[in-house]
Amino acid sequence: METRDILKKVRQIEIKTRGIVEEIFSGEYHSVFKGRGIEFAEVREYIPGDDIRAVDWNVTARMGQPFVKLFEEERELTLMLLCDFSSSGYFGTQKQLKIEIAIEVAALLAFSAIKNHDKVGLLLFTDSIEKYVPPKKGKTHVLRILRELISFQPERAGTNIKEALSYFSRLQSRRCIVFLISDFWDDGYQDALRLVGKKHDLIALTLRDPREETIPPVGLIKLQDAETGQEFWLDSFDDKARKQIQNLVAEKRRNLKTLLRSAGVDQIELSTPEDYIIPLNRFFRMRAKRR
Repeated sequence: METRDILKKVRQIEIKTRGIVEEIFSGEYHSVFKGRGIEFAEVREYIPGDDIRAVDWNVTARMGQPFVKLFEEERELTLMLLCDFSSSGYFGTQKQLKIEIAIEVAALLAFSAIKNHDKVGLLLFTDSIEKYVPPKKGKTHVLRILRELISFQPERAGTNIKEALSYFSRLQSRRCIVFLISDFWDDGYQDALRLVGKKHDLIALTLRDPREETIPPVGLIKLQDAETGQEFWLDSFDDKARKQIQNLVAEKRRNLKTLLRSAGVDQIELSTPEDYIIPLNRFFRMRAKRR
């Protein structure tokens, strides 16, 4: 994409996602992702009805009239977006590609974070670490993250979630909110996921397309693995072959759900033909009830 096209796309996504943030998510984000605790802010004169336990007796004695302590939530949270840019993300047979959904949702979460004065960082990965943007606050920083997401051209095709999680762990020792955005077409990351899930508030945002699960009977078709480039022919009139593929994908999805549940990691499933606002809303409502 040329610079002009990138900036135009940035503006389009900014307008769309910031509108959603203003209407829906900024308050829900704040209520779900709490700060580390409560810190002292200031004192003011006592007003009838104030909690007597909040009276600052030292200031009261000094001033000769009652004063109370005021406290505020200590936020200073960090949101990290770990985005999978492997080749399987550039697939979609419905409204959008999986990677397009990932970019819009990442933007929505980033704008929700800065609306609540939190830091936002970005890690882009394939089967290697391709780009890291350290967490910072502010609209200018979030617009930079959005430009990186839109203009990014990955150098590699595969997926290595284990490496992404391990790299993140080495960088961030302090507890973060972590959204891992991927279609999870990978293996061998189970231990890394459990370790990050114990230390951080990790949420798996899983992307899928219906055509990955169900192949229509249209005759002899050539399929290609987007990440390895391997090609093979499939007779889609063969019910047994189509059923076998469907069962393999369904089993992989079940195993992922089981893994995330056992690791205490929340999952948000996003599908290319569906509006991503619905599952995101469902997630925030579920989290609010849990509190």
